[in-house]
Amino acid sequence: MSTVAQEQAWCASTPKRTSRDDPHGAGLKSVGSALDVLECFATDGDLGVSDIARRLGVAKSTAHRLLQTLASRGFVEQDAQGQYRLGIHLYELGALALARNELRHVALPFLRQVATATGLTVNMAVPDGPDIVFVERIENSDGVRILGHFGRRLPAHTTSSGKAIAAWNHGLDTARRRAGFPPRVSKTVRTEGDWDRCLDAVRRVGYAVSHSESFDGASSVAVPILVHREAIASVSVFGPSEVIEPQVERLVPVLVAASRRIVLAHGV
Repeated sequence: MSTVAQEQAWCASTPKRTSRDDPHGAGLKSVGSALDVLECFATDGDLGVSDIARRLGVAKSTAHRLLQTLASRGFVEQDAQGQYRLGIHLYELGALALARNELRHVALPFLRQVATATGLTVNMAVPDGPDIVFVERIENSDGVRILGHFGRRLPAHTTSSGKAIAAWNHGLDTARRRAGFPPRVSKTVRTEGDWDRCLDAVRRVGYAVSHSESFDGASSVAVPILVHREAIASVSVFGPSEVIEPQVERLVPVLVAASRRIVLAHGV
């Protein structure tokens, strides 16, 4: 699957957040509108004023004011042709969010050990709504080849990480059921019954697998990071199916050991 096709699949299956998601209507409308503008760039690299106005259903003058305000703070930037894109200040803030993530900081040495021991791409994921977000990724050449510039958010039902967390995380499980199970590639979970069977299997064996569910021809194995019997994250390995599938039984103990070390180091 090409990078463009991958991004389209992500867009089709992962809902964006908008100001309409505020359950109490407590947010300032202007703030919500500005955030809605930023969300438009989740699916496109460059957008004009007319594009933003059409997507938000507002006047071009309103879209222009919102974009100019965001540009003045470095959240978006404008090129010579008048198109807008996400600004470098968002990268700075995102990098700070990751750097200040205590669990990621604690886990990083153990994730590197897994990468060295397996030679595979290693991910740590956390739940967010119906999705999982990879807050750390240590890539090998296979991971770079398959993932390309792909983003770090995926619907939980398309990944071993999502299954591993949802099996012991009621919030993620419930959110995914409410969002549904849109297909992504050839073997993606498509029904609630399939989801039930996946989670039952994960609880039985203690780990999750994914074969051609997020990317055709790619597989992953994940185990949960459990704190007081609730999964707060997962650690996984990812690569071509022909590499991963014969090694599942060898990979699981490596991942389990890393998960336990992360919990002990996290001190909770």
